[in-house]
Amino acid sequence: MTTRKRPTGDFHPASTASVSGMRLHVGCAMWTHTPWQGRFLPHPLPPAERLHAYSTWCNAVEGNTTFYATPARNTVETWARQLDPGFRFVVKLPKTITHERRLINADDDLRSFLETMEPLGARAHAFWIQLPGSFGPTDLGALAAFLHSLPAEHRYAVEVRHRAFFDDARSVRQLEEVLARANAEWVPFDTVTLFRSPPTSDAERDAWTKKPRVPRRSTALTDRPIVRYLGRDSIERTVEGWQEWVGVVTEWLREGRSPTMFIHTPDNADALMLARRFHDEVRARMPEIDPLPEPLPTEQPTLF
Repeated sequence: MTTRKRPTGDFHPASTASVSGMRLHVGCAMWTHTPWQGRFLPHPLPPAERLHAYSTWCNAVEGNTTFYATPARNTVETWARQLDPGFRFVVKLPKTITHERRLINADDDLRSFLETMEPLGARAHAFWIQLPGSFGPTDLGALAAFLHSLPAEHRYAVEVRHRAFFDDARSVRQLEEVLARANAEWVPFDTVTLFRSPPTSDAERDAWTKKPRVPRRSTALTDRPIVRYLGRDSIERTVEGWQEWVGVVTEWLREGRSPTMFIHTPDNADALMLARRFHDEVRARMPEIDPLPEPLPTEQPTLF
């Protein structure tokens, strides 16, 4: 795959005055979820309108479905038609590339995937490389070679789950150096709140068996950090757990960075509302941040 020179990962904080009109992007792990139907989003809605309805609540979304299968190009075209150009779609690379091939000899799969995603244009904010927990420091050569081979016109973000990248200072430094050379971001998945106390619901118990238990990381490597935060099924405990992130994200904005924050809970029943609440809490500290759009009404108005 042909490569082009990419910019360095150096970031120079901007003055506070430069944040005027800046957008904070917030979102969820999906754009359609049964508990949201008729409660937050209109119901029923045809598939070609669901992403648009979601985008009136949030201005970013995780593209998790692409991990399991690459969609048809006309499906991606349908996504693009529903979204404002400023919307952020963080697209996960297929597991065939990240988990099965482990980033090696994946050029053909990658090329096909990127071509399929082309209709998103600038809405594809970053291509997200989520690596398995077994992908450790000895695999950094494969990551470095893979990042070096990527087309420079896109942004890339990497999520790691191996404990050495959180516990071993040398491994942390080496990973940061690999990412910096490619101007790629490190995506933290903050599960601290989930694991702070024993689970109290079936969804929380399921999350305990599947989600990574790693320390919180709040260091941005680029001007566009991406954070995944997992709370609890309790709204109060979820909000309590993200208070550190409210401060961190506010500071990033003051530095001139443009962050994206994804809010998860084990059952995600309230995640759509919680993402907007996180935005509101940051905006209370920085009123100059652009507001989110007004959500679509859950019921269509009638003439009578």
